[in-house]
Amino acid sequence: MTHRRSNEVMTKPAAAVIGWVSLLAMGLATLPAHAKDEPASRRTHAEQPPPPCHPNPRAALDMETVANRGDIRKLPAPLKERLVQLAGRPHSVLPVQAFAEADQPSQLFQYYLLDTTGFEPNVFTTSIPGVNDAVQLSVTGANCGLPTIGAVRVVLEPKPGLPTDPNDPQAFIDVFTDIDPLFVINNESGWYEGWMIHDLTVPNSAPPRSDGTGAATFGTITAADADALKAMGTGNNVSGNIFTTDGGAVHFPNASDHFPDVQTNVVPLQESMGAYNAMQQSDVHAYWEFNYLGTNWIHPLYELPFTGGFPDAFGQPPDSFEDGEIGFLQSIVPGSGPHGINNMASVFGDNPNLPRDPDKFDGDVDAQREFRQRGIPSGLANEVLLDVYERPASFEPGVTDLERRLFDAYAAEVARVDQNGDGIVSAVEGDIDTASDGFPDNTRLFLPATAFNRFAVTREINDGLLAPRFAPSQRAWILTGTRVPVSPAVNASAGRDADDR
Repeated sequence: MTHRRSNEVMTKPAAAVIGWVSLLAMGLATLPAHAKDEPASRRTHAEQPPPPCHPNPRAALDMETVANRGDIRKLPAPLKERLVQLAGRPHSVLPVQAFAEADQPSQLFQYYLLDTTGFEPNVFTTSIPGVNDAVQLSVTGANCGLPTIGAVRVVLEPKPGLPTDPNDPQAFIDVFTDIDPLFVINNESGWYEGWMIHDLTVPNSAPPRSDGTGAATFGTITAADADALKAMGTGNNVSGNIFTTDGGAVHFPNASDHFPDVQTNVVPLQESMGAYNAMQQSDVHAYWEFNYLGTNWIHPLYELPFTGGFPDAFGQPPDSFEDGEIGFLQSIVPGSGPHGINNMASVFGDNPNLPRDPDKFDGDVDAQREFRQRGIPSGLANEVLLDVYERPASFEPGVTDLERRLFDAYAAEVARVDQNGDGIVSAVEGDIDTASDGFPDNTRLFLPATAFNRFAVTREINDGLLAPRFAPSQRAWILTGTRVPVSPAVNASAGRDADDR
């Protein structure tokens, strides 16, 4: 039992929970009477790997410590259970300690529970006879086959002067990720990467822009678009629904998919959580900030046809690999794509005397802020996908080739925000306070964290692309989970972080 200050009182329920968690961690079969009444989803046991792998000899203490830690104690039961479960396993470190970054505690408003079951098994997660059964699994399979699981905590920091509503893109949000086990990646600049995923939805219809082009206004579709979408398939594509490429019921990725002919019919927008790697052997922990200061930006969408998972047209399977297009076009020199502005490498490339650094987003001198952004804000990326998939009447009517629609839409939407004609949304141009396209600021260009309804982790390798490997398919996925909202939000931190930026 950990020591507690004299002014802290352990309640009987808390002591009882600690007691049965400890008993389970020690492998005892008999639960206390109150624990037997708990739903199965609330019961936690110490998962230990089979021989010859070594168990966690501190499982009981580790589980008790995490269950009662200040940043974990008040979390929703399923999330708390998952974190305690991770603590009971063999590990390098316990789940990440969340410290408050404001005078008030961090507020958990959503989370994701991750596992390897929500997509078609692949060579990273599964031993497939005749394919990879004679080599060691590169991702899962650590700790003698202990199932790979994870948890993602998404919290709002109530900093002075910033919004306390997670639906506001200006809110300051932290993301804590804990995964076990994933083998450490050693070769060819490999890494794991987390992605928050927003599935394209059908917006409301509205009158077109007043410029006479017939183009839809930002974030909407025209009445003609709405009629065309509703006529697709079985009529799923109506305002408020998740868009499907065939107009049928939503088919999220699942284990029964078969690449390339049986795939999800939703359109994902994937927001990078940055690179992960294991601690010692197979224990993964990561921290990330979700904000408009360069992180709530999306990879250049025009890379998608060259990743290996993009179809040429509606209803066709992905064929980039078969067409020899893998890596054919990249965004190393930023611009607005093959149908937009192509810049000179000697001007917009990575200058060794002034290295490109997207973290130079904010600053008091605009000339020092980064102007070579490869990606675009999430809301603008969403606008591009609306052009491609949901504006058959108001954007390039009659054009069915998805590559052309994507390249044209990317160039067109970037041009609405790009103020100096270089095909790039720079830090200055993409700042949330900057006016563009007739709007007083750029708030519309950023999706809130609450719009990202799924989460995935991928096995990446250095192919030069910012887009997910094989996107938008799931062939490089290793973990996934769905968003669980928490309302009202709960305290999810303990102690104070020293950094007051």
